[in-house]
Amino acid sequence: MGNPRFLLVINKSCLTIFLLALETKLDKLILLCNRLQQENADLKARESEWQRERVRLIEKNELARSRVEAMITHLRNLDAE
Repeated sequence: MGNPRFLLVINKSCLTIFLLALETKLDKLILLCNRLQQENADLKARESEWQRERVRLIEKNELARSRVEAMITHLRNLDAE
């Protein structure tokens, strides 16, 4: 077979290359995770904003409905007189 020291150097080189590649992949995953966490936080904030807007619009719609019903009642009362 080959020289044991030579094989040891090759194995260390292969291990070093493997570990560097693994480190690069981990760094990319960490960046992706951070980006996704920020996107998730942004989406949650937007959802909360839309929910508040929805509540405001429902309240505004109810107020308009009440005013229209009051006007209809007033018109009917005027017609009945």
